[in-house]
Amino acid sequence: MVGRNLKLLREANGFTQQQMSSFLDINRSTYANYETGEREAPLDILEKAASVFGTELDVLFEEDEEAVKSMLVCAFRADNLSAEDMHEVAAFKSLVLNYLKINRLLEK
Repeated sequence: MVGRNLKLLREANGFTQQQMSSFLDINRSTYANYETGEREAPLDILEKAASVFGTELDVLFEEDEEAVKSMLVCAFRADNLSAEDMHEVAAFKSLVLNYLKINRLLEK
């Protein structure tokens, strides 16, 4: 399910496997193996991937595909993003995710 969710979130954000592997500082074939489930991704890689997707880490372990789709906080498509651009995207999405968490806490 982790591989499926990586692929689902990657595609929803319009990222290529090459862009993801550059952002994660790994080989494209290694990332492809994570998506297919041939290799298990280390926790630090999953945390970094979740950051660029703008999701919590647990979303990568969600079994319900529709639940994953509903958790997309701020997916958008952009062409030709560099690894540095993706770091900026991850920082922005982190701000959005933290803002949403604070709002949920304040509502309680």
